Amino acid sequence: MRKLYLNFQNSETLSHLLTWSHYFEILKADNELEIMFYSKQAEKDRWSVRELKRQMKSMLFHRLALSKDKEGILKLANSGHEVVIPEDIIKEPFVLEFLNIPQHEQYHETDLELKIINNLQQFLLELGKGFAFIARQYRMSIGGKHFYVDLLFYHRILKCFVLIDLKKGEIDHQDVGQMNLYLNYFKKEEATEGDNEPVGILLGAYKNNILVEYATASINNQILLSKYQLYLPDKILLTNQLNKLLD
Repeated sequence: MRKLYLNFQNSETLSHLLTWSHYFEILKADNELEIMFYSKQAEKDRWSVRELKRQMKSMLFHRLALSKDKEGILKLANSGHEVVIPEDIIKEPFVLEFLNIPQHEQYHETDLELKIINNLQQFLLELGKGFAFIARQYRMSIGGKHFYVDLLFYHRILKCFVLIDLKKGEIDHQDVGQMNLYLNYFKKEEATEGDNEPVGILLGAYKNNILVEYATASINNQILLSKYQLYLPDKILLTNQLNKLLD
């Protein structure tokens, strides 16, 4: 109760949308910035207590904050996470521990995709607010050939299709070229009046930042690359990285 008073001395900052159980979990956070963020985000996204606990356990605040500068981190804490541009939907990394795939287990991309479909509710929580699932293995017929994008979503805030291709290993330049083909198809054949240009996300276990820079340099389409991991983040490592940004 003392910690609740110290962090929420102005009673108007308490939300009627959150229960005592929410605040009980939020107050377990290590610092004021985290407490501010999780209280704002839990209210905005209407998280259940279970969803809140998962987001805190997966270090959501740290994963979002590490892609920002100091000013951006403070804004994140004060206002919560806002999706305004496509880059705002990316996390580094995406955490897929709910798939229950052991870290060193051999698996195929189809196995990863199937497990995501079987745990779609949790995957949508990890993606964040605004995603609506449309299809898996969505077929595109281009020049007499069939192509398939692993996962297709529509983002109701950005008002655009979001195509996700899963890569078991490292993302390479060929993956970027293929996604560019898909996005060109969607712009011409699938988008309707009122839709913004589609966004492609390549989600791999690894990415080479230098290769990514050169592969995407002359591409006009919005292609985002990010890593996923099958286990919860190292709290100490992320905290140290965040502290360096805040110094």
